[in-house]
Amino acid sequence: MTMPAIAPEDIDRIMAVMASAFEPHWGEAWTRPQVESALSSGYCAYFLIGPEGGAPDPGAAVAGFALVRSLFDEAELLLFAIDAAWQRQGLGRRLLEDVLAQARSAGIRRMLLEVRAGNKAEQLYRTLGFAPIGRRAGYYRAQNGERLDAITLSCTVSERE
Repeated sequence: MTMPAIAPEDIDRIMAVMASAFEPHWGEAWTRPQVESALSSGYCAYFLIGPEGGAPDPGAAVAGFALVRSLFDEAELLLFAIDAAWQRQGLGRRLLEDVLAQARSAGIRRMLLEVRAGNKAEQLYRTLGFAPIGRRAGYYRAQNGERLDAITLSCTVSERE
């Protein structure tokens, strides 16, 4: 997948969405250094969506983002979030469809992701073709010590030619 140049203001926008979208209880949000490190690795791409469903204007707030790592013909959706103010308006579906289309055009054959059991986003992933292929017992730990499984999902993006 094409790795866009990393704009510091885009990292600011990603961090703002993450602060709004991820419940602190689960500790799923990444820190800024983690995001910067992933994006500087050369294997990660990021995608932004504006409140109207298209690419956001430079400097404008974004409604959501996706962070994808790819290597050869496989990709992993590392982070995916829609700002709480913009959830339940179809933006998550649109963003994920765009990510899958970009992956397909880049020759990606399969995309993987992990989701916390009980995460509302799992239904979106399944409606777009992701299916469970594994489970990691007790992978996520809440701030109160509660443990929940991680579900590994896989989606065929494009078939071999």
